[in-house]
Amino acid sequence: MRVTIEEDKCCGAGQCVLAAPTVFDQREEDGIVILLDETPPDDKLAEVRQAIRLCPALAIKVEV
Repeated sequence: MRVTIEEDKCCGAGQCVLAAPTVFDQREEDGIVILLDETPPDDKLAEVRQAIRLCPALAIKVEV
């Protein structure tokens, strides 16, 4: 799996961090998403998909 983010779309809601904390984090100064693991293990796929569903800005993509 390969995860990508579009930082310019991110609104800093933080839902991705709650759904997949080993894959996503947020910058302290503005809350914009930080991708911690571009190629997380397959057992994190459900968490990543949940983060995608919860993202209000549609800033997360995954290729499986």
